[in-house]
Amino acid sequence: MFQNFSRSLADLAGEDYCNYVCAASAALTGESEAALRLLAHEQVAFCPPAFFARQEALIARTGEQIAPAMEHTEGGAASDSYRAAQHNAQSPLAGYGAFRVGEDGRLYFAAKSEHYHIPLGHSFPGYRLLEIAKRLGIPNATHNNTRGYLTRTTERRLIAGANGVLPDDASMGEILASREPGVLNRVINLETGSLAVEAAIKMMFARFYSIDGTKAPCEGKIPVFLVMADNAGGITAGYHGTTLIAQTLRGLWPAFGKKAEGSGLYRVVGVPINDAAGFEAAIRRWNEPPYQTAGFLHEIIMMNYGGIRLDESFLQQTYRLCRETGTPTLCDEIQSCAWYDGFFLFRKYGIRPDFVSVGKGFPGGNYAASRMIFSGAFDNLSQFGALVTNGQEELASLAYLITMEFIAENGAQIERVGKTYHKEMIALAAKHKQRITEAEGDAHMSALSFVSVPDAVEFCKRMQLVYGVDISAQTYKPSCPPVALTKLPIITTETIALSLVNKMDRCLLSMEEETNA
Repeated sequence: MFQNFSRSLADLAGEDYCNYVCAASAALTGESEAALRLLAHEQVAFCPPAFFARQEALIARTGEQIAPAMEHTEGGAASDSYRAAQHNAQSPLAGYGAFRVGEDGRLYFAAKSEHYHIPLGHSFPGYRLLEIAKRLGIPNATHNNTRGYLTRTTERRLIAGANGVLPDDASMGEILASREPGVLNRVINLETGSLAVEAAIKMMFARFYSIDGTKAPCEGKIPVFLVMADNAGGITAGYHGTTLIAQTLRGLWPAFGKKAEGSGLYRVVGVPINDAAGFEAAIRRWNEPPYQTAGFLHEIIMMNYGGIRLDESFLQQTYRLCRETGTPTLCDEIQSCAWYDGFFLFRKYGIRPDFVSVGKGFPGGNYAASRMIFSGAFDNLSQFGALVTNGQEELASLAYLITMEFIAENGAQIERVGKTYHKEMIALAAKHKQRITEAEGDAHMSALSFVSVPDAVEFCKRMQLVYGVDISAQTYKPSCPPVALTKLPIITTETIALSLVNKMDRCLLSMEEETNA
């Protein structure tokens, strides 16, 4: 059961800071400073029992039309590909927790957390602190040279969490001063996960190509990026963003990639999934002149490739080899951050990345706000090498702090629900083994791997149309087994998780009955 607790803005940001905010706001507006201070100390309940009771009441009604459907809609002006993928009926009219009402008036359960954006659901009670901050006049917009107090506080808290200590721990001074690989002690604030990963790629490239004309330490070597290979030996398995270079790391722009490889600009090499011997062979091969490994980039749960989970032993061995060869490691947690007790999945694996990309989950869908957390050993870009003008928003940073506070207070419950859900998904796969080969992924990020593409598509279609559960079929990669992907909000209770699995079971049973009829 989730523990209710209350926090004020002063609790999260500090008494001293809030006093200065209130004084400044009163000077600007002429309002009573005392009244503003009362607002800064207003206690906001994060997990009121009524919120969760309503969630458990709503799960029984998914798929029902509970509100009027929109009679007239807007076509928009999207590109051809976006227009083809659009589903107006499921577009949100209103959201509450893990649920939304679509334009068709039906109730939907956000089983993918609106594509990984809302770990705390829609309208999470704790985010009222954002409205209080606005009311106090705390501005969102600022700039790289004027990063606000909340942003700097968030940076420190992220570094503490990444190192498994508290922000006021005595070891923080030593951590922040370190230049050792694997010690995460720097943060670049950006808006999207793509830009966060792009910043890391730039820092990897800066070892080979100077950004400002000075000599680069690995100048003259050809950089080789190691990524997770797909089942056909290609490089389509990963997903590290939508910038041009990141897209070439997953096989897009093949002609561009081949020309870059042919000219000796850089090369991308796939390493086999969960194959430590294969990884060792690759890293030895591509550290022979004229080549040098520029970096190893990976996710832990490959949600863009069947939900495959990388093994702890595999990653521990690969990280040892990367450290031996001086190969920087990037753990891409854009999708997995804020879904685990302790904030980061990499800490549960006992690995020490040089770069960790985070985003989506921490700001809870309120703002576009990603971060690149990295080691001072690779702090080699000028301020303008990786910045985005709008990356330092104060209220976005406050959203991070609110989300982290919830996880810190309810991490054990998040862990319990995740384990229960994945266990039930494994049992569901075993029950329907004629259609499902296994349950992949981990915890809230669990996926069902289907025998055939038509079955995966039909299952997801029925879950959407009949049961009102937002699940998508991943069938667009030819060398990847077809899967149904889920990523439940971390506010999901055991009751809701079990009800969701029950709906999946009923859906699969109906498909089997029709086949056998």
